Amino acid sequence: MAIRNIREIGDPVLNKSCKTVTEITDRTRQLIDDMFETMYDAEGVGLAAPQVGILKRIVVVDVTGEDPILLINPVIMETSGEQTGNEGCLSVPGKTGVVTRPNYVKVKAYNENMEPFEIEGTELLARAFCHEIEHLDGHLYVEKVEGELMNTESPDFED
Repeated sequence: MAIRNIREIGDPVLNKSCKTVTEITDRTRQLIDDMFETMYDAEGVGLAAPQVGILKRIVVVDVTGEDPILLINPVIMETSGEQTGNEGCLSVPGKTGVVTRPNYVKVKAYNENMEPFEIEGTELLARAFCHEIEHLDGHLYVEKVEGELMNTESPDFED
């Protein structure tokens, strides 16, 4: 495993759509392992492949530090409710902003064996799913910020 460099706002790779993963190769497995290690090292709760410069539809999330979730080719199937809170991003260091997201999200994705599954999340997990999946289509949370970005080191959520 290796810690990869996290791309920061302004890097064109963060504004590109990612390609669908069609098979799991040794390189893909290595990428997934590296993404988890990079996310934990950066003290984030989520990381999308484009944040480490790879245009594949892969997301890792762990909002508790003890429950790693891998999403390959994730698609949001259902949302409900609403939550508003401070959000940050490892690709936008030192900044946060207020973002409104669904309070419940249901996602369909594939696991490391390319087996389909569905997962539900509420509150922080729902926020993380939405934030990370948006990265796969070239979007950053700063596009949704209500008001101004703030300088801070303690957001409610930081991928």
